[in-house]
Amino acid sequence: MKIIETLKLNKWYGAGQNRVHVLRDIDFSVDEGDFVAIIGQSGSGKSTLMNILGCLDTQSSGVCRIRGVDIGPLDSDRLAELRGKSIGFIFQRYNLLAALNATDNVALPAVYAGAGRRERLARAKQLLANLGLGDKLENRPTELSGGQQQRVSIARALMNGGDIILADEPTGALDSKSGENVMAILTDLNRQGHTIVLVTHDPNIAAYAKRSVEIRDGEIIADVRREPCPPPSGGAGQANPPENAWLFRKDQLVEAFKMSVQAILAHKMRSVLTMLGIIIGIASVVSVVALGRGSQQKIIANINAMGTNTITVYPGAGFGDRRANRVKTLTVGDSDMLGRQTYLASSTPVSASSGTLVYRNISVNAQLSGVGEQYFDVKGLSPAQGRFFDADDVRRNASYVVIDDNTRKKLFPSGENPIGQVLLFKRQPLEIIGVAKKQDTVFGPTDTLNLWAPYTTVMNKITGTKHISSIVVKVKNDVRPLMAEKNLSALLAARHGKTDFFTQNTDSIKKTIESTTGTMTLLISGIALISLVVGGIGVMNIMLVSVTERTREIGLRIAVGAKQGNIMQQFLIEAVLICLIGGVLGIGVSYLIGLVFDMFVTDFAMAYSAGPMLLALACSSAIGIVFGFVPARNASRLNPIEALSRE
Repeated sequence: MKIIETLKLNKWYGAGQNRVHVLRDIDFSVDEGDFVAIIGQSGSGKSTLMNILGCLDTQSSGVCRIRGVDIGPLDSDRLAELRGKSIGFIFQRYNLLAALNATDNVALPAVYAGAGRRERLARAKQLLANLGLGDKLENRPTELSGGQQQRVSIARALMNGGDIILADEPTGALDSKSGENVMAILTDLNRQGHTIVLVTHDPNIAAYAKRSVEIRDGEIIADVRREPCPPPSGGAGQANPPENAWLFRKDQLVEAFKMSVQAILAHKMRSVLTMLGIIIGIASVVSVVALGRGSQQKIIANINAMGTNTITVYPGAGFGDRRANRVKTLTVGDSDMLGRQTYLASSTPVSASSGTLVYRNISVNAQLSGVGEQYFDVKGLSPAQGRFFDADDVRRNASYVVIDDNTRKKLFPSGENPIGQVLLFKRQPLEIIGVAKKQDTVFGPTDTLNLWAPYTTVMNKITGTKHISSIVVKVKNDVRPLMAEKNLSALLAARHGKTDFFTQNTDSIKKTIESTTGTMTLLISGIALISLVVGGIGVMNIMLVSVTERTREIGLRIAVGAKQGNIMQQFLIEAVLICLIGGVLGIGVSYLIGLVFDMFVTDFAMAYSAGPMLLALACSSAIGIVFGFVPARNASRLNPIEALSRE
């Protein structure tokens, strides 16, 4: 039975005047179980014929059949499948992968054939043991002699069965003793039923074959049989792929992942340099977002210190209204009316007055605010000493006052207890009953001296006015502040007959600041993303260099059965892994930046969250896919003949 057959096979290289006719009308066949030596001088065309028979190259015209299948119409993946199932290669230069040990080098063809890991490793070890390398299973190629490396190459050719073994100058790089051992192994394999086609220029090596075919200038000039071809006795068995397609794809993915990790570890420095751009980009993005969130939280905390869900009503048309001081329209009645609304938790009038504050021999300017008992809760104030006044104190016009921390420091610098002491504000005595805890405003710390007294006391005993400076209301938690602001504005406008007031909503301030800081964070993050893109370009460039450096490795993988998808998958996984690892390291660098930032900045801290980090990792993965695609595609499209011949 003819296992290999060619009819009128021709091969040309080049075009125009440079066109070279390498093979001329080759009619040639090999029976199953035969041992054929193709002999000829360099440039005779024997290696080209071998490459076509091994499905690494295609003819320009004519027919080439392997096991009855015409290889001419087959695409690269179908050719790879045919190589993986039926053909084993033995190369003059061994072509072993330096990053793999002997066992993994032998098992490589079975990876692309889809054999299970246990099965292929067991078979690889058995093949090596059969060839006298049972004690070299974990050795890498650099730890083996030339003869041992060639035996590993022979074991690899047998991995998927090796029904057809193509040996290209298998003894060319060996000493005579090692060459004899290799030829003895090939002769024994032929006795076991393997079909062997040997290319050589040495007549002594060709003498081992049962049949010699001589080529000169691309033509067969002699075909001599020394021994008859025995009936085939079958090969040495084949590593069978799993029947389950999902398991096959899963195993292929796992193996591609492992090979990608091996490639990254084999070139550690190059991998780290490739990751550098991604590390800088991810660290920049995460740090900027954390810085933006931290500053935003600080500002929001300061706004909350002004009072959570509060709305303040002022007389006049706005903060820039110069006539606001002359507008006297807000009253305690307005505050009481608002306090009865179901959507408001509380309402307190504010009657403000500035004047001279005297304590013993100290005289200073201060701001006194007449407020209701609910004011302190609305504004988020808490007592550091003493207590705040209550509703009964407001009702009795009690001459009580609560001072802030600035006033305490100014009037009692020696640390004397201020509780029970009497102050004079505009010559009106006020007894200190409490000190409020220090509270910075949204604009930072202030030196203003603030005091609070019952609004009834201020209006009846100090200012003598019936109108108030402002009204502060607290919106219920289940009510939207903007809706409450709209309703109370309509109510007050109807009560006054016109809109002679304006409102300040802390929720609006908060949303404005959140929007502003969010926009700034987005802008700076966009700038930081540029470094990610630059890092991605760096990944692409390094991967392109990697493809160039590993051309022979890629050619070998294609020769032993790897399809375009296998090669592309491996290089894409490498790119994604590099970007993912760079992303994780970038997040770590960002945390280090945060620690250093906290050492020097005590006002607020960088706020990290899982969302931006996951988004950053997703971006790094996307960069690996996008910028790794071109190198991966280039690798998958390499011509195996050119790749294997690359130094």
